Amino acid sequence: MKVVPSDLEIAQAHKLEPIVDIAAKMGLSEDDIDLYGKYKAKVNLEVLEKFKDRPNGKLIDVTAITPTPLGEGKTVTTISLTQGLGKIGKKVMCTLRQPSLGPVFGIKGGAAGGGYAQVVPMEDINIHFTGDIHAIETANNLLAAMIDTSILLDNPLNIDPMSIMWRRVFDLNDRALRDIVIGLGGSLNGYPRQTGFDIAVASEVMAILALADSLKDMRERFARIIFGFTYDGKPLTAEDIKAAGAMTVIMKEAIKPNLVQTLEGQPCLMHAGPFANIAHGQNSVLADKVALKCADYVVTESGFGADMGMQKFMDIKCRQSGLRPNCVVLTATVRSLKMHGGVGNIVAGKPLPKELTEENLPALEKGAQNMVHMIKIAKGYGVPVVVSINRFVTDTDNEIQMLKDIAMANGAFGVGVNTAWSDGGEGCTEVAELVVKACEEPTDFKFLYPDDMSIKEKIEIMATKIYNAAGVVYEPAAEKKIAQFEELGLGKLPICMAKTHLSISHDPKMLGVPSDYMFPIRDIRASVGAGFLYPLAGAMRTMPGLGRKPSAINVDIDENGKIVGLF
Repeated sequence: MKVVPSDLEIAQAHKLEPIVDIAAKMGLSEDDIDLYGKYKAKVNLEVLEKFKDRPNGKLIDVTAITPTPLGEGKTVTTISLTQGLGKIGKKVMCTLRQPSLGPVFGIKGGAAGGGYAQVVPMEDINIHFTGDIHAIETANNLLAAMIDTSILLDNPLNIDPMSIMWRRVFDLNDRALRDIVIGLGGSLNGYPRQTGFDIAVASEVMAILALADSLKDMRERFARIIFGFTYDGKPLTAEDIKAAGAMTVIMKEAIKPNLVQTLEGQPCLMHAGPFANIAHGQNSVLADKVALKCADYVVTESGFGADMGMQKFMDIKCRQSGLRPNCVVLTATVRSLKMHGGVGNIVAGKPLPKELTEENLPALEKGAQNMVHMIKIAKGYGVPVVVSINRFVTDTDNEIQMLKDIAMANGAFGVGVNTAWSDGGEGCTEVAELVVKACEEPTDFKFLYPDDMSIKEKIEIMATKIYNAAGVVYEPAAEKKIAQFEELGLGKLPICMAKTHLSISHDPKMLGVPSDYMFPIRDIRASVGAGFLYPLAGAMRTMPGLGRKPSAINVDIDENGKIVGLF
């Protein structure tokens, strides 16, 4: 068995190419980029005008089955497919979301790939990067501070403090901030009220960064943010409180996509990072648009499973941007599908259960229905689907063949085995060849629902067709908000469901393909600047918490100033 060093050891041993050379592969000059050291840069948005007459490349969206708590290598698939397409001679680049410090110091880890399928410089990418998320925190919290100050100082906008929907954000997992009271300690400290923090990547500012197509568009989206209501029920915006301009200034540099590289030298634009279990889970529209002018194939990634990020990619990102995918790649693993078949209980931070490392064809066959459902969802958008099986050393040939047979029998265009974690791009050439063929197939792209459906009709189509539920139940808070948003004319916005990523349903304990259950909506919030409504399903939280043994306890600096313990 090949011994693979840790992700950090691989990244630290790699000799990077100067970022100006990576930019040159895209046709960019030094005038087109702003350097952040020798190996990172931001791409100036003027390149879209410079390359406006170039044809767009092919767009490939990487998604997955319902993952385990460990994740199943979707980012590895995205990066390795980019490397694999490079191995077979294609001009290719990838577009990824940038990491949040919450998962980096929590359990799930970073967002730079793994093994020999990584983007680098890995340490920089996972810790601070170019400061975009810090800018998001600041812009978000500036608006929050201006709201509370306005209430304290004579309340000229007649803000009803009980109606404020805008929460502060912080880019770490901190459950103690979920539900707090602010303004204590006397009248000089503000108006006391109950509120809370979300993780920074759940901020509407992050979603706006990911969906805006220009600085002007971002300014207009900030202006539309609804933060609360007057005492007589009138909606109040960031423009009303005169915060939108300053927010845009804070975000002026953050809107430029970040350029890094894969271990095999392909360009990667890593920009924006909304979570798909809370927000819409995509890298920025601008990164995709730049990449499509600079490469023949662009591999992007949607957060979590096809029921989560991919659905939001299709119905939110594609709807707003005009982007259309040529192919979907569905990441699957034997171990996760055996878990969905009722074998083993994967717990983050604990060793993999022994039964998941042993051949069990009945469990795999049962669990593979989760993969079948995800293929069905993807094909429903009129796009060909290639399944990438991320192979682990404990997977048997019989198990791999069973997954291939089931996928092909249920509509997959093709199925390839991916060993890039240990073999780099060479381990993904089979998938790459299939993707090239799939991208030549005709597409018949269509959305899940039209704009003019009511809020409830959209939610119910999602619940029955995507989450396989029998119907939807609404708590009183959700009913009230839906009526309010319809009255305000927000019913035409698409729906961005906030739900667990560990099940097709709202309940992380419901594995496989749950059915005959009611999908519960407990609340619904409006992200008018981002251009969607997001219902909260079940016990979904917008601020994660740390576990007993978070990854942070392993991270340190050695006597030579070298980072250790970071993956």
